Amino acid sequence: MAARKTNRMFLLSLLLLQLSFIFAFDCNSKDLKLQIHIVPHTHDDVGWLKTVDEYYYGANRTIQAGAVQYILDTAIVSLQQNPNRTFIYVEMAFFKRWWDEQEDSVKSAVKKLLANKQLEFINGGWCMNDEAAAHYNAIIDQMTLGLRFIEDTFGADARPTVAWHIDPFGHSAEQASLFSLMSFDGFFFGRIDEADKIKRLKEQRMEMIWRGSRNYETKSQIFTGVTYNVYAPPRGFCFDDNCHDPPIQDNDRLFDNNVEERVQAFVDITCQQASSYKTNHIMLTMGEDFQYENAHRWFKNLDKLIHYVNKDGRVNVFYSTPSRYLKALHDAGKDWEVKTDDFFPYAHCPHCYWTGYFTSRPTQKGYIRESNNLLQACKQLEVLYTGKVSSSSTLRRAMAVNQHHDAVTGTEKQHVAYDYAKRLYIGREECKKLMSDVIKVKTGSTMQFKYCDFLNISVCSVSEATEPFAVNVYNPIARPIETYIRIPVTTKNLLVLGLKGQPIKSQIVSLSRKGHKLRRHFKGQAMFELVFHVCAPALGFNTYFVKHTIAKKYAEFLPRLSHIAILKTEYDFIENNLLRLEFSLETGRLVRMIRKDRKLSLSVDQQFFWYNGNTGDEESRQTSGAYIFRPNNTEPYEVCDLNKAKVQIIKGPLVEEVRQTFGPFISQVIRLYRNVPYAEFEHTVGPIPIKDGLGKEIITRFDTNIESGGLFYTDANGREMKERKRDYRATWKLNITEPVSENYYPINSRIYIKDSSAQLTVMSDRSQGGSSIRDGQIEIMLHRRLLVDDFLGVGEPLNEPGIDGRGLITRGKHRVLLTTPDEAGHLHRQQGELMLLQPILSFASNVSFDIKSLSKLIPTYSGLSRSLPENVHLLTMETIKSDEMILRFEHFYEKDEDHKLSNPVNFQLDGLFTDFNIVNITETNLSANQLLKDKKMMKWNTDEEVAENSFDGFNIELNPMQIRTFIAKFKHV
Repeated sequence: MAARKTNRMFLLSLLLLQLSFIFAFDCNSKDLKLQIHIVPHTHDDVGWLKTVDEYYYGANRTIQAGAVQYILDTAIVSLQQNPNRTFIYVEMAFFKRWWDEQEDSVKSAVKKLLANKQLEFINGGWCMNDEAAAHYNAIIDQMTLGLRFIEDTFGADARPTVAWHIDPFGHSAEQASLFSLMSFDGFFFGRIDEADKIKRLKEQRMEMIWRGSRNYETKSQIFTGVTYNVYAPPRGFCFDDNCHDPPIQDNDRLFDNNVEERVQAFVDITCQQASSYKTNHIMLTMGEDFQYENAHRWFKNLDKLIHYVNKDGRVNVFYSTPSRYLKALHDAGKDWEVKTDDFFPYAHCPHCYWTGYFTSRPTQKGYIRESNNLLQACKQLEVLYTGKVSSSSTLRRAMAVNQHHDAVTGTEKQHVAYDYAKRLYIGREECKKLMSDVIKVKTGSTMQFKYCDFLNISVCSVSEATEPFAVNVYNPIARPIETYIRIPVTTKNLLVLGLKGQPIKSQIVSLSRKGHKLRRHFKGQAMFELVFHVCAPALGFNTYFVKHTIAKKYAEFLPRLSHIAILKTEYDFIENNLLRLEFSLETGRLVRMIRKDRKLSLSVDQQFFWYNGNTGDEESRQTSGAYIFRPNNTEPYEVCDLNKAKVQIIKGPLVEEVRQTFGPFISQVIRLYRNVPYAEFEHTVGPIPIKDGLGKEIITRFDTNIESGGLFYTDANGREMKERKRDYRATWKLNITEPVSENYYPINSRIYIKDSSAQLTVMSDRSQGGSSIRDGQIEIMLHRRLLVDDFLGVGEPLNEPGIDGRGLITRGKHRVLLTTPDEAGHLHRQQGELMLLQPILSFASNVSFDIKSLSKLIPTYSGLSRSLPENVHLLTMETIKSDEMILRFEHFYEKDEDHKLSNPVNFQLDGLFTDFNIVNITETNLSANQLLKDKKMMKWNTDEEVAENSFDGFNIELNPMQIRTFIAKFKHV
């Protein structure tokens, strides 16, 4: 059993021992015999303590055993030896690799085992994704990748019908909703809060109907069950090579025959389990992490156990699968409770809240989110171009691997984190080559566009070293966008030219000293950033040109060098035409936000603090680590004396900004761009100092006069908003043991507080943890550096070395919106889409500026003949074959979120795209592995009926939060 489960299982064993004295299933009943479903399974992390490759081959066994190739080898052989045996498999990242290595005879045997349901694919995603830190766009992609592999290779009969998230650390309502839309009838998982589980065990409420979406309602419902032993076997009945339980010894001619004792123990423990469930069917998870490497040992003992228990006759035990178990529950005809909230946060003991991983490894989380942005653009351009180019497939697989519940979570060993990043880098390079080739063709030029990975720290070799140069701005959103871009340059006298050669106003901003320190490792030479306004058409690009000039005729268009001043009375604010931010002359901190157009003023004190990670105390030995957030005090510490910031204010025609330095390891730039409705907060945190021997968890906090009444709101995987109530759980009475960490929730894209007159929303560029510990507050954890492990399996502290070994530096952005509650939905949905799919910039050097050369260029391009409606998002456009693709359209507003944009919307697909015509379209489920007309969900006894789906040709209708998926055949024009 993996170390991270040991503590949990120990506590659960004590609990169950106590409960066994309270009640037990009557195994002597003649009317209702207990039916025990044995489910042989292995849980194969797609990286954790070892890399994906190490786990597949079985390398690096000094860290952990685990060799997936041998698990599949021996399991397949064992299934062939006995037609009653069953085995389930989950992670397609491993299975496809193994499948591609097999001889035809083995492949034929596997197909036979699938056909007779001895082998079943369960869940079937590329990995078992996390549910807190993973964005819904990436969840859908990784599930589609795995499920379509199964569909294409083995056909519809092998399609998984049960979702299986036995290891993720808390469960999202959005995940449940997505699984339902992917045609899963059931969803089983192992980890819920200890207090919640105790109550459910006592009340036989371990299984339920979960409606994860208030917008989809019954369409999102899925039968949900909590497994009894997380996903381990019953205590005393583990038969893997690394287990210590006794085998079934059944030879009367030998000593130590233990059949009678083993049967009695098995009947006792299963009857005890049955007392916590509503029917006379229970499921035993017979497996653990990377078990069945010696499948023969497992199955030989299970064969004997089944034989002798059934011979005893008190209970009936048999090989099964989660789908067979689900059917038995369905056929039982019971009434089931309906759940609508989620299972966050998760705690396995009163001081053990798994809320630290919401933020752990923040640069990795940022890299994954940015890579998703790149992948969506790459897949679009792959469809839009007819020629031979590189493929998006490597990045698709790398992104899928990175959604694993020990990847995007940041809960892996350091060398595994490096491996995850390397896979993304390789995939990104292939996609960048693809995109560059397509843009080169679409512009009709010889220019080779290059991508700069370090624009966030103002490093780009093309714009720094050469001029003139071209900037291509690709917009992956299906509507035109306008935004500002910042380009690192080494000189001031630069002229920006637009699509028709017209000059464009720009601004030069000097780079900060902190920025120079960050760039030294990447040989950045820029002294300035060139800022200018750009626009880009729907699913297309515009191209801009930059050249050096001192010509007087362009004087009014030459970049204005921003004015820099030390904070004093006349410079105690920055503003644009919509917002004004005021700063304290004494502390240098933000103190007020004003919405000019709404005449709305809000007191806002934004500061940085740190919590000291607990290393164990008299109440509990639990420490703060990669998984766990456990501060040693409810009040955080100031990052510097009185949280005073040294301040510079930058003023110019396009952007005004305040630069704050809060000490040697925290700085921030707050920006207001002209005509932009939000304030941009860009923080730089690290290296976090540890010479004092204290682990630190850094937060930013907004203190306001909003009367939030104990309520705050966080998103679920970037989609629907969930109301949170401080110190409260909807399904059990919360015992206040960790007042800070027990109130932390995952923030995938946004968090807000509100009252009747004002709402403050903070949008995030990556997954983070956050809360509202007091009324009127929002706090978000930005970075963590800890000096001890949290005893949950990683075996090393969360102490990232950074590029120079002195500690990791992270830089990230928040967009902060001040709104009235009635307009908030529109603005935060709009900004959420813009933050998820930001424009992709590429650069070409040695550009000729003569009229003849420029006249041959095609500086602008759009893949759409018309924009999609304002409330419709093109979620997916990716190739399946040369003439076939997946299209997903999403209504990204909730019910009642906006008086206009929350209404149903219609648009025509016919003639939408400029480069191809759609000749045939078929609607599928969300994961594109089943025709929607074939989707027949189980009906459960609740108080509502499940609504049916419909589709009307090329006219697409979307209801709030609805995603519709299509397989489209197309022909390039």
